[in-house]
Amino acid sequence: QVQPVESGGGLVQDGGSLRLSCAASGRTFVVYAMGWFRQAPGKEREFVAAVTWNGGNAYYADSVKGRFTISRDNAKKTVYLQMNSLKPEDTAVYFCARNPSGSSWYNAAVYDYWGQGTQVTVSS
Repeated sequence: QVQPVESGGGLVQDGGSLRLSCAASGRTFVVYAMGWFRQAPGKEREFVAAVTWNGGNAYYADSVKGRFTISRDNAKKTVYLQMNSLKPEDTAVYFCARNPSGSSWYNAAVYDYWGQGTQVTVSS
């Protein structure tokens, strides 16, 4: 079983940076793709980024390309989301989750084992 726990959220000014971490328990973490989603108040949960099991490929939402970088350290069973040039519209609760399918990156329905989320607030 993989149970993610997110951390690293906080309050940052427009243009600032944060690095989110997603620590997952379970021996099989290393064989699964992982993804980050976010949900702002009153909005649907939306895809942010995903990374394949070995970190060889990454996928991003258009809104974060060039600003966010997803990576993973399988030895530490941790996935990271480096967020640079943050904007007020990035404000949301950020969740990580497992992708057992290794595809359909943008579809939240294929992900399981969601974390509890970490709040990111970007002030203008």
